[in-house]
Amino acid sequence: MRADRLLRMLLLLQSRGRMNASELAAEPEVSIRTVYRDAEALASAGVPVYADRGPDGGYRLLEGYRTRLTGLTGEEADSLWLAGMPAAAAELGLGAELATARLKLRAALPARPAERTHRVQERFHLDAPAWFRDVDPVPHLARVAEAVWEQWALRVRYRRLRGEVRRELHPLGLVLKGGIRYLVARSGEGTEDGPEHGPAEPDGDSARSMRTYRVSRILDLDVTGERFERPADFDLAAHWAGVSRRLEAGRWHGEAHLRVSPRALRLLPVWFGAVGARAAREAGEPDEEGWVRVVLPVESTAMAVGDLLRLGAEAEVLGPAELRAAVAETVGTLARRYGRDAAAGA
Repeated sequence: MRADRLLRMLLLLQSRGRMNASELAAEPEVSIRTVYRDAEALASAGVPVYADRGPDGGYRLLEGYRTRLTGLTGEEADSLWLAGMPAAAAELGLGAELATARLKLRAALPARPAERTHRVQERFHLDAPAWFRDVDPVPHLARVAEAVWEQWALRVRYRRLRGEVRRELHPLGLVLKGGIRYLVARSGEGTEDGPEHGPAEPDGDSARSMRTYRVSRILDLDVTGERFERPADFDLAAHWAGVSRRLEAGRWHGEAHLRVSPRALRLLPVWFGAVGARAAREAGEPDEEGWVRVVLPVESTAMAVGDLLRLGAEAEVLGPAELRAAVAETVGTLARRYGRDAAAGA
């Protein structure tokens, strides 16, 4: 641990130049007294580290000195795939490795490319989770990630919308989508049929199929201690792209024909995303009141009622008849309920 800390201090000074004790302590989260001891240890080992006194002082290396101790460990090399997502790396237990790997890479670069990497880091940041939504707690994420890496079979208790199930899984990969962690895995023998999220993937083995699991819904997890054989032709990125396409294609099961006000027309892309934007672009000509007709894809009648009520009095459902009747029934129920409250208050 101390050797890693000393190397990290050396690489920080090499890549960033002069740093004070507080800055050096913040990186590995150690005390300032530890920084003092580490600086003395580096100097005793022959590293030309100097302390400049005064308010603008700090530690620095002798001008022109560069270390060649920049070889990456296996864990550090693994972490580089998450170089743009430090929070994700930390959740997977690779936060420290990623920080050290980035320092080593920058220390190994000549001055000009190293400065460019620093400028990129200053100017671009990836924040995967969506706005105004709490990130799902994933207490089992680190163990799931270890099982994916080591090819350990898992036994899990999993919460579905239809209740809990127990599964034996062969975990093949983790995906971060919109701030949510998903596990792609082959289900073991003797488990129930049906996908957890998205369509099951027949893969030539009738006893096993590929499914996607939301990691936050894993209630309990046991590592069986048995290793499984990973399919030689499995490509996580290609598999996820296929699942995404099928989910998107199978999401919409109908259309809502609406008459909307100018304000609702502006809100369609905000509340309904890409399909709302397309509906707004393809809207008909305004009538005498400035309202237009649009066609909006919907997942189901029940889902559409809640979604369309967000538009309030700024929209009218013209069809299908089943959807119009469902919205009218819901609005009538609300009117009666709030009418009772108003009458009671009077």
